[in-house]
Amino acid sequence: MELISPDFGFFFWMVLAFGIVFFFVAKYAFPVIGRTLKNREQKIAESLEQAERIHEEMQNIQAKNEELLKKAREEREDMLNEARISRDKIIDEARTKAKEETSRLVESAKETIENERKAAMTDIKNEIANISIKVAEKILEKELSADEAQLNYINEIIKEADNQ
Repeated sequence: MELISPDFGFFFWMVLAFGIVFFFVAKYAFPVIGRTLKNREQKIAESLEQAERIHEEMQNIQAKNEELLKKAREEREDMLNEARISRDKIIDEARTKAKEETSRLVESAKETIENERKAAMTDIKNEIANISIKVAEKILEKELSADEAQLNYINEIIKEADNQ
């Protein structure tokens, strides 16, 4: 039972040994442990601050990337719209030029046809006149083979010319 109810001398030496050990631990170990804990706490706080800054930077970078992607999409859409407008303009110009060229060719063909028709009509008239002259010559040669008939015919022509 001595362990359950220790005597005063044993109790005194235990308290004195505990006090000496506590003094040395408090004087030499606690400051080192406290500094170590303080340094560790400071490093953890710095790491948390750095992680927060990195997180904010990542959010800023992500926001900038999204903004850049949005701008790139807008620029792409603008470029596509400009390309569509240019394409439509080129197609319209080509259609207009084709219509103008077609009209010009049709007009040129009409003029050519009209000129050829006039030339053909002139050739036909000339040919008819030549044929008429030949026919008239032959008729006159046959009818006016006599001198008296020629004189009568010339007198008739003169009278008709005077009356007109």
